[in-house]
Amino acid sequence: MTTRCLRTGTPGLPRSAAVHSSGTPRRDRAFLAVLALLLAIGVITAVTRGGGNPQKTSAQKPADAAEGASGDAGSAAMAALRYQAGDDDQYAERAAAGFSHPLYAAVPGGAVATAKRVAAWRGEIEKAASVDDSPVDADTLEALVYLESAGRPNASATGKISGAIGLTQIVGGTANDLLGMNVDLARSQDYTDELAKVTKQIARWDARGSTVAATRGRKRLEALRIARAKTDGRFVPATALAATVRYLEIAKDKLGREDLALTSYHMGIGNLQNVLAAYGRKSVSYVQLYFDVDPKRAPKAYRILSQFQDDSATYYWRILAAKSIMKQYREDAGALAATAKLVTSKASREDLMHPPDANPGFKDGDALQEAEDDGELIPLPIAALNANGVAVSPAMGELAGRLKAPRSRYRALRRGSLATLVTIGAAVKDLTGGKKVLVATSSVRDLGYQSLLQSETVQATHAYSLHTSGWAVDVSRSYASTRQAQMFQFVLTRMQALNLISFVKEPEAIHFTAADDTEARLGPILEVALGRS
Repeated sequence: MTTRCLRTGTPGLPRSAAVHSSGTPRRDRAFLAVLALLLAIGVITAVTRGGGNPQKTSAQKPADAAEGASGDAGSAAMAALRYQAGDDDQYAERAAAGFSHPLYAAVPGGAVATAKRVAAWRGEIEKAASVDDSPVDADTLEALVYLESAGRPNASATGKISGAIGLTQIVGGTANDLLGMNVDLARSQDYTDELAKVTKQIARWDARGSTVAATRGRKRLEALRIARAKTDGRFVPATALAATVRYLEIAKDKLGREDLALTSYHMGIGNLQNVLAAYGRKSVSYVQLYFDVDPKRAPKAYRILSQFQDDSATYYWRILAAKSIMKQYREDAGALAATAKLVTSKASREDLMHPPDANPGFKDGDALQEAEDDGELIPLPIAALNANGVAVSPAMGELAGRLKAPRSRYRALRRGSLATLVTIGAAVKDLTGGKKVLVATSSVRDLGYQSLLQSETVQATHAYSLHTSGWAVDVSRSYASTRQAQMFQFVLTRMQALNLISFVKEPEAIHFTAADDTEARLGPILEVALGRS
């Protein structure tokens, strides 16, 4: 029998999608070891063709379109996106950070207020998680409460009693059919409708200053809530938490692992079993399952995972992100507030990746030229980009003339950002198997160029822009095919899961920002693209 999802939506979060994550030496060695093998193969190939330049330092410019050769970095790019056995904890840590933005930006009152609400239920959470052979510890169950209801015991995902309800968002059918809660959905709905009516009456009485009537109304509300809780245990936090633990016990028994049981809380046991079957395993760590599934390596499993449009595939990472938030709240609420301020300043985590105070924008064209001369910025290598699925829009830098500068001045990136762009293009090209390219429309800008852009288009941010420090890239959302669009989305999401980028969809472009460790992690792929390996 296919077990249904426990819930269908998260009232505290959107149904779409900070903690810095730094790679440990073990994880980085495992990551770079794979690339080293691929690069070694590339070196052999280059030598047999009579080519191959020695690897240069980051302070040296790569060959531009008129100089040197370019290589196909597709295999190296795909290797960087795939699971490599080693340190699953680092994969999980990076994925939790990569998908954490909504847990700061979309929760009622913000992360600190939400953490405070959730922490108020800690006693009930610890009691629920203390049962014999509990499949979940208190910290993880607390994180689930953060993610599901933002700590609100009367939360409703759909507004309907049959939908996901309460502190842990249990669906009516699952409550009755799987968890034995004996919820009277009809009576619960009647009480809920009456609660809505009385709430509106109280608002009218308050507006008219009818204090006595409003007080009577609030007493009536409390009586209705108590009556509803007697017919629907999902509105009783202790009961809901105990039921959630029962679900996780059932899921762990069927799936064999805590991480899979937690994933199934959103995806459903049967759905997750289907993914595992398509992958060819009955039980495997979710880290391996997620990062080893892609459109080429495991197409059937990928098709199933990609059909979920409700964040099911990333649910486990968001549980871990919520766990990290709650930990930071307990240890240093002020630090959490500072983190939340950076995370929510933009529609992505880019300001947390590169705080404005530590990354001042380039002042003018002279500053850009100096940065190129010093190797801080790298001119876009057109031939290498073209060979790896990326074209540079002729319009890039189109406002340069008004600043008495060549367009080439505004066609450069930091090495890490350039390596990221190459990796994305090469991976999409490898997955599509075609010759069509993505089109990069914007790279570095100086503050003067950014000011001009703000006067030209409403889409230009008036806040600090990572373009002015060379970390950000825009890629056009005009695609050669549906397949290209789908594979581009897959690569972006996978790189977000690796915490290598943060990205947002703008009306005409995908805007992404590379993390500060991309030069170290993706630099070897850039070397392949430049024909140096």
